[in-house]
This record gives sequence, structure tokens and C-alpha cells, in this order.
Amino acid sequence: MPEEVNSKPAHHHGHSDFVVVSNRLPVDRDSTDNSDGGWRRSPGGLVTALAPVMASHEGAWVGWHGAPDEVLEPFHHDNMDLIPVPLSAEEVELYYEGFSNSTLWPLYHDVIAPPEFHRTWWDAYRTVNKRFAQAAASAAALNATVWVQDYQLQLVPRYLRQLRPDLRIGFFNHIPFPPQEIFAQLPWRQNIIEGLLDADLIGFQRASDAANFLRSARRFVGAGVKSAQIQVKDGDGKVVHIARAAAFPISIDVAQIQELAASKDVIARSRQIRQELGNPKTILLGVDRLDYTKGITHRLKAYGELLNDGVLTVADASMIQVASPSRENVETYKQLRDEVEGMVGRINGQFDTIQNTAVRYLHHSYPVEEMVALYLAADVMLVTALRDGMNLVAKEYVAARGDNTGALVLSEFTGAADQLKSAILVNPHDIDGLKSAILRAVNLSPVEAARRMRTMRRQILSHDVQRWSQEFLSTLETEAVPV
Repeated sequence: MPEEVNSKPAHHHGHSDFVVVSNRLPVDRDSTDNSDGGWRRSPGGLVTALAPVMASHEGAWVGWHGAPDEVLEPFHHDNMDLIPVPLSAEEVELYYEGFSNSTLWPLYHDVIAPPEFHRTWWDAYRTVNKRFAQAAASAAALNATVWVQDYQLQLVPRYLRQLRPDLRIGFFNHIPFPPQEIFAQLPWRQNIIEGLLDADLIGFQRASDAANFLRSARRFVGAGVKSAQIQVKDGDGKVVHIARAAAFPISIDVAQIQELAASKDVIARSRQIRQELGNPKTILLGVDRLDYTKGITHRLKAYGELLNDGVLTVADASMIQVASPSRENVETYKQLRDEVEGMVGRINGQFDTIQNTAVRYLHHSYPVEEMVALYLAADVMLVTALRDGMNLVAKEYVAARGDNTGALVLSEFTGAADQLKSAILVNPHDIDGLKSAILRAVNLSPVEAARRMRTMRRQILSHDVQRWSQEFLSTLETEAVPV
């Protein structure tokens, strides 16, 4: 049985014609500056893409503000109405660290780590999704468009549809959607599919993710699927709703990256980085959240073996690995940090000299200016994720390389591999293949490097994050025509 939300459809409407719902609000507390109510806009492509839409509509953003056990009134920041949804410390543990990041995240990333299934986590996920839906229902004007973001909120479309049948609802899944055989493990597989199917448009990063979803919709709720349209039937087999599922690959704020890549300060900083590493011939760079999906250990293993084989030396090649802290309360992440730091220590202990270091490992987050300086300093970018919805770092690197130099080694298991076909594509599980891809990138002729980079840049420059949001929203606004 579909779940009912315990309240009548809301008759009072808010005044926002465009509402975004995501786990986090697009602002962070800024302890340094109280001029803007103590908030600053978070870095990230989503807020960049949606800020103009927010400004041109009466836009509202619904999300958690990041502090547990604190209730905040709605506030206005940067042309946006922000509607904080409160979460208790226990809900953060059960809904966020638990169901979202220890059940769904590993399940949706090909069970690289084993997912855990706990009923208490699921109960918290439902409760929190209901609360997000109610906040969105109160904010939305009559016939408004609501765009729900990501895997933490997959039940929101259903709850929202029950509260506000007048709304047009979009959902975008930023992470992969697993094959039906893997999704089948989830005890609440039917509820999740039903939750998503009450959206009018469900967007995915890759065509394969959309196809996986359509298969699961057919299999677990018996929905009728015809050319990417899903017919949702009631108990009597009557079609009550048509949802559409399609790929809308997300991208980056190209203008911002290009502007920084051309700035004197950033260029000077990139030269300084090279110098501080002792001006090696080749700098290899990895930039990831410290997450087991990112293939950081595979990359370190391949690089360590290349040093061991003597085909690379620390005098000629240096690797920078930025691993930004992530989900530090989740056990698998603590284990991964120990493993990565152990590998880095062993490689450096074996190969470092007084002048040169093999791996400069940085367990920090950096502002975008420093990231772009690193992109400019790096001759080879290593993106070796085992599974990644998109991977925006690969796209940022390409956008930063205005002179068409540099090489990108890119895992075929990233969404970005569908767009960046001129990268040196690799299966990161194949360590020998990864080693030869890294060597190829290091020794790429300037002519071939420029040809590959030019092709990739053309793709990125014409498909930025603004185009992504426009394409999704304009598709959402068009009516589904029954097939």
C-alpha cells in the first residue's frame, strides 16, 4: 500500500513559483563575517546553476542548515528565500549517516562497500522525507514547480504529490542508479520507486542510470514503460500519472573556472606550486572526497608500482593527492582514511629523497582558487573512480586548461566518461592497464595532448551547468504526451 501523509492537502499556498529541495541549504555559517547574517553561499555547481532561476522567479530553497537540534526561522540571503528544515542529532545519525550514506550510497555505487539495512534507519528516512515535503508544500505557490535533489530525498515526490496535487515536480539523482539486480537487495525497493514515480520528470546523469531505473520501475511496481515514459496505475489498473525518466548530465560553472584560470594571482600560485615541489618534469594530480568510490587506493598502487619499476622517478614525477575530509563519523570512511594514509606513508618512505617527495598528500578542503591553481600546475589529472555519478573534477580540469595542454586519465565508470571521450579512458580495477594509461599520459606528445584537450574543451564549454538546469527545467515544463 502507498503511504499516506497524515494531513489533508494544504489549501494555503506559499508565494514561491520555483522551489528547490535538497538535503542541505546552499549556505554555510561564516564565523568570520556577520555582515550578511553570518551566512555565505556554499561552493558548488548546484547553487551556481539555480541562483539565476531563483532570482528571476520568486524562488525558495528548502534544506537542512547543517546544525543538529536547532530550529531556525526562514530567512532571505542572496536573492533567495531559505527555508531551514530542522534535524535532530539522532535523525542526522539515522537518516543521513545511516540510511542515506550507509544504505543507499554503497548500494547505488555497485556495493563497493556492503550496504547495511536497518529498519530504524528507514523509519527515520521516511520521517525526514515527510518533513521536507511538508516544508516544500508550504512554500510553493499554486501550480509552482518544485525541483527535488538527490538520493537523500527519494520519497519527497510522493509525499509532495499527496499534499499538493497542483504542483509540477522534478527529481534529479546526482549519483548512479544501480542495476535492477543490485537495487533488488533493498528491502524498501518498492517504496523508493513509488516515491520517485510521483515526480513528473526524473533526471539521471547517464542514459544507463535512467535505463536501470526504468527496469526497476517495471519489475518492482509493475509500471508500464513505453519509450522512457512510465505509466503509474492505481489498484484497478487505471493510469493515474505519467512520469518521464531521462539523462541530463550535470556540468560545472565553466565561466567561473575559466576566469580563475586566467587570473594573474592563480597563474602565479600555480607556478609557485611547481617550484615548491622542486620543479619536477611531471606533476600528477588527484582531487577527491575521501570516499571508497573514488579509487584513490588503486591510483596510489599503480603510481607506487611505476616508481618501483623505475619507469618513473621522484626526481621527474611528483603526485599531489588532495583528499577532502568526508563523512568522518561513518566507520568505512575511517578505515579508508587509515588505508590511504598507510599507503602514502609506505610509498614516501620508500621513494622520497631529501629534495623530492613521491606523494604530497593533503587531507584538507581548499577554496576554488587553490583548486584551479592545482589544475594549472598539473600535467596529468588522475580521475580513477570505481563508480561516480558524474565527477565534476574531470570537467573542471578540462575547463581550466585554456592552452590545450595537459592530459586527463579518466575512469570509464564515471558519468563524465560519456562526455569526455577523448580522455585516456581506463578501468581502474585493472592495475596494469592503469599503469600504462598513466605512462601514456606522462609521455603524451604535445600535438596529441592538444588534440584531445581541444575536443574535450569544446564539449565542456558548450555544456555548462546553466545549460543543464535549463534543459531539465524546460523538459519538466512540457507536458508528457501519452505514448
